[in-house]
This record gives sequence, C-alpha cells and structure tokens, in this order.
Amino acid sequence: MCASCHNTRLQKNYDASSDSYSTTMAETGVGCEACHGAMSTHTVSPSAGARFTSEQWLSTCGFCHARRGELSGDFVPGQALSDHARLTIVDASDTFFADGKVRDENFEYAAFLGSRMHGAGVTCVDCHDPHSGGTRLPGNQLCMRCHGGAVATAPRIDPEGHSHHPVPAGMAPTPTGGECVSCHMPQTTYMQRHARRDHGFTIPDPLMTMELSIPNACDGCHADRGTAWTLEWVEKWYGDRMERPGRARTRIVAAARRGDATAPAQLVALLDTEPIAYWRAVAAGLLRPWAGDAPVREAWMRAIEDRDALVREAAVRAIEPLSAEAQVQAALQTRLQDTAAAVRIASAWALRRTLNLESPAARELLRALDFHADQPSGQMQLGALRLARGDPNAALGHYEKAVQWDGASAPLRHELAVVLATTGRPADALPHLEKACELEPRAAEYRYKLGLLASELGRSDQAIDALRTAVALEPGHARAWYNLALALEKRGEVEQARVALEQAQSAGR
Repeated sequence: MCASCHNTRLQKNYDASSDSYSTTMAETGVGCEACHGAMSTHTVSPSAGARFTSEQWLSTCGFCHARRGELSGDFVPGQALSDHARLTIVDASDTFFADGKVRDENFEYAAFLGSRMHGAGVTCVDCHDPHSGGTRLPGNQLCMRCHGGAVATAPRIDPEGHSHHPVPAGMAPTPTGGECVSCHMPQTTYMQRHARRDHGFTIPDPLMTMELSIPNACDGCHADRGTAWTLEWVEKWYGDRMERPGRARTRIVAAARRGDATAPAQLVALLDTEPIAYWRAVAAGLLRPWAGDAPVREAWMRAIEDRDALVREAAVRAIEPLSAEAQVQAALQTRLQDTAAAVRIASAWALRRTLNLESPAARELLRALDFHADQPSGQMQLGALRLARGDPNAALGHYEKAVQWDGASAPLRHELAVVLATTGRPADALPHLEKACELEPRAAEYRYKLGLLASELGRSDQAIDALRTAVALEPGHARAWYNLALALEKRGEVEQARVALEQAQSAGR
C-alpha cells in the first residue's frame, strides 16, 4: 500500500487465484522516472524528454502527495490524476476539519486544491524545487515574491503590519508569528516524526475554534492565553475582514455534518456559486443525506456537467441512490464516456445493476476492482457488485474472504451478515452482527439489523434489547421504533408498543 509512492514505476501484480504477488519496479526508491516518466529518449539526447505543463506537474506531484484510492495501478507522470485515482476530500467524516485543514493523515494535495492559492493558479513547482525538496526562497521571501507587489492579482502584504509580529530576517530557527507559514500553514506531526505544513493556506480563526473546535495557529503559539484572549486580539486587528467567504463556507460544512435543516439550501447555493472546484465537489458530496429533495436532485444534475472532473465525479457518486430514475440514469449513461476515468468508473459503479459488463467503462470498473482485490475493502466491493447483479452466492465468497482478512472491521461483519441473511442463513449471520455491534457499540443501524435478525430467529428478548439500544443511540430512527413496537406487541406489552409506535410516527415526519 505504501510501495507505489516510495519506489519508481511499481507494478503490484497481484494474482487473486493464488493470493500472491509478482511485484516489479523500475528502480528501488524514488528515481528520475518516478516524476519524469520513461527517460529512454533523454538518455540518447539529454535535451529531449517530456515538457509538462503546470497542471501536469500538479497531477504528478499530487499522485503521491494525496490521500487517494488508486483506480488503475498504472499512473504515468504527466497524466491526469483524475484518470488514475479517486481523491479523498472534505466529507461528512472528521478526516478533514470543516474549513479544509487536514486532521487525519491527508498529505498536502487535497488541502491545496481547496486553497485560494491554487484557485489563483499557483502550483507546487512555483514554490518548491522538486529536486532538493526545499522551497525556492527562504522564509517570507518566498511569499513576498508574489505578495510584495510584483504580481498584480496577489494582495500586497506588509508582513509586520499584517501579522502584528516581528518579522525575522531569514528563516527563524523556531516558528515566529511574523512568518507567513506560521499562521497560514500550521504544522501537524504525523507518525511521531514527520511534521507537515497544511497546504490549505487557511486563515487562523479563533471564533471557529470556539464554535466548531477547529484549531487555529494563534492558539498553537499562545496556548497559555486561551482562545478568548486570542479572539479579542484578532477582532481588534482585523475586525469585519474576518467575516469572509471561507468562514461562511466552514459553517455550511459544519451544519451539513450535523444534519441541520438549513444545510441543503446552503449546500446547493455553494455548489452553484463557489468559484473553487474543490469546494463545489465537497458540497455535492455533503448533499447526499438529502437525496430525496427536488432542489438537491436538480443541483446534482447540473453538477454532473461541471467543467471540473472532481465535481462531476462527486456529483455522480452522490446521485447514485437515485440511479433507478430514468432521467438520472440517462445522465449517468452520458458520463460513461466522460473525459476523466474517475468519472467514468464512478458512473459505471452507479449503474452496476444493469451495466453492460463488456462496455469500455465497465471494463475500467472491473480493472479498478481487481486492482484492490488484495484488500478486505476490495473484496467487499467485488461482493457488492455480485450482489447488485443478482448473484448472492458469488457475493458471499467475497464477503467471507474480506472478514477472514479483517475480522475486526464492523462494516465488513455487517455486510457479511446481510448477505448471509439474504441467502437464507440467518443463524450464521447472527454472530457477525453481534460482533459488529461489539466493535462499534454506538452504531444504531447495526443494532437495528441485529434486532430484525434476532426477531426472525425467535429471540424476542435479544430483539427488543437491540432495538431499544438502536433508538437510544438514534432517537430519529423511525424503522427501529416501528419494529420495536411490533416486538413489544408480540410479547403482549401493548402499552409500551403504543408508545413506540407513536415515536415511530413522530420520527417519520
């Protein structure tokens, strides 16, 4: 899983039939061809060789400097990242903070795509020397190359007046408040040894720390003062300028993660008006819980035609629950011929139930699934494909292998239990659902499924306990309330059943 970025031209060559590898590589470690591609022409004529555009360099850097799922296992420098990988971006999980700063280990690329710097046309090699790994100029000199007045479109900055901190003459031995990167590219240390700067170029915002627990660089240096003190100075220095579009966008993302009723309309507006493609893609993905809303559906249909592949892919994945609708299905069919492989594969997956498996997009999908067949998640996806195609017995083998490889995964246990129950083996499914609940005790859906299964097996006490736990964890789970009412009524507890049924009706509104 790590080798493709730490070696040159690596081919995994996994053989599922023998569960073995015949991995090859052009060179151990990162050599010239890792970034420049095949150099045979260059060895004959040193002045010859590939000349990449800035966007080609961005994709080449991004392939290894991004958290992503590979689609082809065959990335060639200079090719578009969207033809070889699915990028991990801000979503409903806590992988990123709501303002786009990295939280989990996400490397640099995705946060950079969401930045105003990238939106203005800046790429990796504008700031970094790829051969030395360092920056092209030290300290603030690098930032001042554009923000010192030489580039008309870049805001002119006086570092000391802007930061209200002394500015070091060069690169300070320890971070100072006068260095641009200290405030706008805070560091996080991963694996206890690797300090990385956030490439989202975000603005420190103590108010977002107080509202949403998003860390800010000011508190990083002034931890002894407290966020209220930091906020007081930020408001004194910058005032109304802090009420910027990025702050509003952060609140929208946070509202969507909470499931607020105001979120869908705000996300639709963001999807339609946001100038940075990355955040349009984020908005498309976050709208998925509101798939039943007509304005959301209409927004996705527009986004499927977005000029940026990342947005089209996000919209395709989000609209998947509606893929049975004729109009949506027709739109997804057009994306099977998209210019970006990531969009074609996402569309093929959305249409997997009826897809012609001999079509070019289907073959790309199957290659992507086969590439991940050495991973538990890959086996689960292969199982999901077979299940969607009406072959639960073939699906079962993939799910069983996934659980065999990773028995500590609650989602894998849950999916295996569902397939076992579907194939008429509820008794075999029960221990897997019980294990899933043990592994993720706060997952209401697992408790709900356990309640259904226990009821089917005639284990009424276990069913009622599981359903009661489900509604305690998720009071708005209408189906769990309804099935709890049925189980209580069956046991003769009519009054409690009536209360549960009223809760089901209330939750279902």
